[in-house]
Amino acid sequence: MPRQYFGTDGIRGEVGQSPMTVGFALRLASAAAKVLAPEGGSVLIGKDTRVSGYMFESALEAGFVASGVDVLLTGPLPTPGVAYLTRSLGADFGIVISASHNPYYDNGIKFFDREGEKFSDELEEAIEHHLSDTPRTRSSKSLGQAKNVSSARVDYQNFCKATIPEGISFSDLKVVVDASHGAGYKVVPRVIAELGAEVIPVGCSPNGRNINDGCGSTRPDLLMLTVAGVRADVGIALDGDGDRVLMVDAEGTLIDGDQLLFILTRDRLEQGTLRGPVVGTVMTNLGLEVALRDLGVDFRRAQVGDRHVLAMLKEHGGILGGEASGHLICLDKATTGDGLVIALQVMAIMTRTGASLQELASGMQHFPQTMLNVKVANRVDPAAEPAIQQAVGEVQATLGDRGRVVLRASGTEPVIRVMVEGENEGTVAALAERLADSVRTAVGA
Repeated sequence: MPRQYFGTDGIRGEVGQSPMTVGFALRLASAAAKVLAPEGGSVLIGKDTRVSGYMFESALEAGFVASGVDVLLTGPLPTPGVAYLTRSLGADFGIVISASHNPYYDNGIKFFDREGEKFSDELEEAIEHHLSDTPRTRSSKSLGQAKNVSSARVDYQNFCKATIPEGISFSDLKVVVDASHGAGYKVVPRVIAELGAEVIPVGCSPNGRNINDGCGSTRPDLLMLTVAGVRADVGIALDGDGDRVLMVDAEGTLIDGDQLLFILTRDRLEQGTLRGPVVGTVMTNLGLEVALRDLGVDFRRAQVGDRHVLAMLKEHGGILGGEASGHLICLDKATTGDGLVIALQVMAIMTRTGASLQELASGMQHFPQTMLNVKVANRVDPAAEPAIQQAVGEVQATLGDRGRVVLRASGTEPVIRVMVEGENEGTVAALAERLADSVRTAVGA
């Protein structure tokens, strides 16, 4: 049965519009309780700093308590913190109220199972099946109870600190932290300061409406200027819910997720702890694939989305994967993408080796990419059009094994995305335009 509300990362939308209403949240809690805890149980609920988070938290709490499910409330906490605490506190499942990197007027609801992993499609479909049911209210003796988990933030902070080798100190580092006025605004600066670094916070003063506003991993310009301006050693930019991270070197240069994945991979290879293939996506920069090939590391590409990356890692026994956006998975440290944990791993490598972030990232060359969107009259599958495939073959032959072509239809609009990647920026741009023209001709754009 196709899912109507759940997308690639839970349920998300504009507050006040379907499905992000109080009434829907109440029904969602009741439906989830029927599927996940029909005889009672417990759910851990965390959120980011959006003004609407309190409203949805209350609605979910009411729906679960009425259904006989105990509710553990963490308050603002990064998404990976909720995943960790769901597992460590023995809750039956966890919920995060967040729209991640979206603006404040959006919000969302996503689930974790008891192991701190995202729900399967089958579980989400089962919950949707009960969304039209009338919310249940049990008798007083069978109601759940709600309580605040006062130790949640400190427990998660201690977990994060424990992911780096004992004895590592950041006392020689000056670090600028941009938490995007989001869920990590307390946790991230405190963890890094407790590990000895001098911390300069930006994007750490949420007011309910400034999350992701001109800051964080989606808007790193402020961080880049600040790091260079205060002569810091490194900068860290998270998104609103703290599961993505980008970093900035001492020169104010942005280090993206592909480069961070390279740094982590090479270090684990040198330490003898790398297992299985490294997994990126079809959009991962070719420079990472080439750099890892030169190191003798198996690299594989999944479809776009951290769920697909995680599935491929599990299938092939890998531990490292992610996307250029900074959503990186380090399965020997956490069950889901965790921006703070990734940043700590990278800074630990800097401290142990004495190398700067710029030096660590220099082993990977970014290949120029050109991305063009071709609007089409109707949604089509480019792989099913012989003329398009012929054009792709010709472009790929021109690029050889030092270039790459990706064509994919958008899942939300009548657009075919044309991406060409190679060593020479001018050649890449020209080939992308040529291929886009071929697409237009073939499908009547």
